[in-house]
Amino acid sequence: MTTTPYKIRRMSRLDLKTAIGWASREGWNPGLHDLDPFYDLDPDGYFLGLLGERPVASVSCIRYSNRYGFLGFYIVDPDLRGQGLGLALWNAALEHVSGCVVGLDGVVAQQDNYRKSGFELAWHNVRYQGRGRGPGRHDARIVPLSLVPFDVLTAYDRAFHPEPRVAFLRSWTRLAQSQALGWVEKGELRGYGVIRACVEGHKLAPLCADTAGLAAALFEALCASAAPHEPVFIDLPQALPQTVAWAKSLGLEPTFPTARMYRGPAPRLDLLRLYGLTALEVG
Repeated sequence: MTTTPYKIRRMSRLDLKTAIGWASREGWNPGLHDLDPFYDLDPDGYFLGLLGERPVASVSCIRYSNRYGFLGFYIVDPDLRGQGLGLALWNAALEHVSGCVVGLDGVVAQQDNYRKSGFELAWHNVRYQGRGRGPGRHDARIVPLSLVPFDVLTAYDRAFHPEPRVAFLRSWTRLAQSQALGWVEKGELRGYGVIRACVEGHKLAPLCADTAGLAAALFEALCASAAPHEPVFIDLPQALPQTVAWAKSLGLEPTFPTARMYRGPAPRLDLLRLYGLTALEVG
């Protein structure tokens, strides 16, 4: 165990940039422009562990409301793991969301540790990888999401997230190096998705649609913004037996699993229409 003083403080925006770099090192493949929309969700919800003045550990626990929070960015320097540095940071973060139901998307290696803190499995996810499609034609009912009234989008999104996330959606659907599309039929929004540039390739996040067919059409249209040689990724909840067949029909291959876990009663989300999570870091 190191004798260098260990301290915990809240992150600055620049600190979060460092943590996003660590997430890239861990293979989580964050987006190139995630910093501002993530940090602005809850500037008080990011915590940094330091040995002396050296940052060595991170965790976030975003407080969406007085009822719900989400934990992510749980990373400790690989050379310093097993020394209790992460646990101290973890406890500080959970204190920030005291009284809330808390969610997380846990990698396999950490799921037993999360159970020790009262988290229970809600469902499994799998990250799938495919390829961009390049420019092509798509259904005329697929339109830029900017053409959809914003209050319509936020109302549609409520089925897929436990709390309203109005400011986040406004920022997330307008990211640099991204595209946001919706399926509009008879004036009604029936699905939407966002694809953004990441450290490696692009990620579809989220992807929501009323039917598997609409989700597939949106997937193809979003992937048209990525060149055929570029990888695309999507974190797909395994809520239905047919989700594996849906992914396979699009030429996607599984890479690694995670698990959505909650401490407290799991919120009711419309998993039947949720084809891609927004981000493992913020829910």
